[in-house]
Amino acid sequence: MFKRILIANRGEIACRVIKTARRMGIATVAVYSEADRDALHVEMADDAVAIGPPAAAESYLVIEKIVEACRRTGAEAVHPGYGFLSEREAFPKALQAAGIVFIGPNPGAIAAMGDKIESKKAAAKANVSTVPGYLGVIEDDKHAVKIADEIGYPVMIKASAGGGGKGMRVAHSKNEVAEGFKLAKAEAKASFGDDRVFIEKFIVDPRHIEIQVLGDKHGNVIYLGERECSIQRRNQKVIEEAPSPLLDEATRRKMGEQAVALAKAVNYDSAGTVEFVAGQDKSFFFLEMNTRLQVEHPVTEMITGIDLVEQMLRVAAGEKLKLAQKDVVLTGWAVESRVYAEDPFRNFLPSIGRLVKYRPPEESSVDGVTVRNDTGVEEGGEISIHYDPMIAKLVTHAPSRAAAIMAQANALDAFYIDGIRHNIPFLSALMHHPRWLEGNLSTGFIAEEFPKGFEARLPEGEVARRIAVVAAAVDHLHGERKRQISGQMNGRLVSRERRRAVWLGRSEIVLDVARDNDDITVRFLSADGEAGKPHRLVSDWKPGDPVWYGSIDGVAMAMQVRAALNGFRIAYRGFDVPVQVFTETEAAAARLMPINTQADTGKKLLCPMPGLVISIDVNEGQEVKAGETLAVVEAMKMQNVLRAERDGIVKKIHASAGATLAVDAMILEFA
Repeated sequence: MFKRILIANRGEIACRVIKTARRMGIATVAVYSEADRDALHVEMADDAVAIGPPAAAESYLVIEKIVEACRRTGAEAVHPGYGFLSEREAFPKALQAAGIVFIGPNPGAIAAMGDKIESKKAAAKANVSTVPGYLGVIEDDKHAVKIADEIGYPVMIKASAGGGGKGMRVAHSKNEVAEGFKLAKAEAKASFGDDRVFIEKFIVDPRHIEIQVLGDKHGNVIYLGERECSIQRRNQKVIEEAPSPLLDEATRRKMGEQAVALAKAVNYDSAGTVEFVAGQDKSFFFLEMNTRLQVEHPVTEMITGIDLVEQMLRVAAGEKLKLAQKDVVLTGWAVESRVYAEDPFRNFLPSIGRLVKYRPPEESSVDGVTVRNDTGVEEGGEISIHYDPMIAKLVTHAPSRAAAIMAQANALDAFYIDGIRHNIPFLSALMHHPRWLEGNLSTGFIAEEFPKGFEARLPEGEVARRIAVVAAAVDHLHGERKRQISGQMNGRLVSRERRRAVWLGRSEIVLDVARDNDDITVRFLSADGEAGKPHRLVSDWKPGDPVWYGSIDGVAMAMQVRAALNGFRIAYRGFDVPVQVFTETEAAAARLMPINTQADTGKKLLCPMPGLVISIDVNEGQEVKAGETLAVVEAMKMQNVLRAERDGIVKKIHASAGATLAVDAMILEFA
C-alpha cells in the first residue's frame, strides 16, 4: 500500500479522500490555488503545495504542476477526485511517465469511456442499447440545427468531455439549438478545455439511474447497485438516493450486468459509474460512463457498507477485489442533498462570500439512522467565484426510504449557514413534496413542480402553528434574560403579559405563554379570548443559539432562529419567514404603522450574482422584445443568459464584456 498520496483536487472531495487515507495510515498531500490558500483540504492534509492562480486553467488543470508537486513531496500516487483532471487520458499517462500511480482507471479505459462520444461508440459496438443521436464532429450552429431537425425535437446538446451539468442544453426548436450549441461549446471550453459537443434525442419524462461498478487489475468487475439521480436542475443533480424507487430486482440485475459487461469490454479497473436514462416503464438506455468517483458515491457507500475510496486505493496498489458479486448486499435506504452556495429565491443564482456561520448538523448514528456530512468548508471560510458552488453533501441512511427522507428533512432543518445565500430552504421543501415522497420522479421534476422557480412562501396549518409556538417561546426566554441584566434601577417587579400576538406575514396568531417549571407551556387563543389545550415545549435553547432543538408535545424538531426587528427569522421545513412577536399593546400600535415598499427597478438590468460579463448582446437605442438575450454573465463555471422581461428600448449600457460585476451592479437601463 502507498505511504503517501497526492489529491489533485480541492474542496469536499479532497477532504473526503483525506479521511479514508488517514484511516488507512496513508500520508496525504494537498494542492491549492491562491484562492484556496486557507481552504479546509489544505489544513487537513499532511503537506500542501501551491500550484498557481485562482483560475483552474492555470492551477488545478495544469498536469505539469501536479506532477512537479508529486516529485517535490514524494507522493507515490495521485487521486484525482472528480472534475478537473479526473477524466483526462493525458493525466494518467503523464503520471505513468513520471513513475507515479494514478488512483483511477487505466488510460485506455478513460479514452474509451471518459469521452461521451467515444463511449457511445464503444457501447454500440458491445450491443448496449443507446439513445439515438449524432456522434460526429458538429461544424457550427447551422450544422447543429440540421442534425436536430433530422433527429427530431426535443434534443440534448452535450459536451463530449462534460460532467456536472456543464455544457448541457435541452433544445425544443431551431433557435434554441443555435443558441444552446454556442453556450454549450463555451461552457465546455471553460470547464474542460475541450469544446466538442454532440447531439442526441432527449427522452421525454425520463429518469436518471446509474450503476456503480468496481473493477480491479486482474479482470474482476462487480456492480454495487444503483443510484436514482432524477432530481436535477439545469441538468445538475440536486438530490440522489439509493436504491431507486423505480427498479425491481430483475431490472437492477439487468442494468448491473450490462454495466459490468461494458466495463469488462474496456478493461475497466477502478470505481466507475455507468449512467442510464430510464423510462417510467423500466426500459433503459446507456448514456455515458463516468470514469471516476461520482459526487453522489456516499449513498452507495451507506447501503453497501463499502468505502469506495478505500477500494480505489487498494485496486490502484494492485490488490484483487475481496468482494464477489454475491457478497454485495443492499441494506436500508440512503438520501443525499447537495448544499449549494446559490439563492433559490433568485432563480438559484450563485452566491459568494464568507461563511460567517457554518454549523452543519452533528454527524451521528443512532437507532439505525445515520447522518453524514461530506464538506470542504469551515466557518470563516470563503466561497469563491472561481469554482463549483457546492458547500456540502448531507447524507442520511435509515432502514426505509420514508425514514431516510424524514432524517434528511430533520438534518436540513438543523443545517445553519449565514454570510451567503444557500439552497437549504429549497432542499427542505423538496423533502416534504408529495410527489417526491411517492417516488414519482423524472428529470423534469423540478421544472414541472416549480415552473415559476422557488418562491418565498408563508407557512400554513400545522407548520405555521409550530413556528408561532417556538417564536413565542423564544421571545419569552429573551424577556427572561433581559430581566436578569445587572445594574438595573430598583423599583417594582416587572410583570410580563402572558398574551402574545405572533405575526406570520399577514396572519396573526394569538397565544398565551407561561413558564411551567423548566419547560414552557403555550395555548392558542380563539377570537373571543378562550384558551385551547396546553402545548408543552421542552428545549435547552438559550438566547444566542442559532438552532432551536426541542420538542412540542413530544414531537422532536429543529428550527433555525435569527434575530430580527421585533422578532426573528425562523427557518423550518423549507420556510424561511420573518416572525414578529408583540404584546397586545405593541400589536395595536404595529397595526397602524405604514408598510414600506421597495423601489421599482423594472427599467434596470441588474447583475443577479457576482460574475464575469461574457457579452453584451444589445446596443444603446436598440428596441428589444421580451425574451431576447441582453447579456451573458458567467459565475462558478456556468454561463447565465439574462433576457428582457418585457419589450423596451435600451437607454444606456453601463457594463462591457470582460468586466467583473458585484451582485446588483447595473448592466444597462431602459428608456
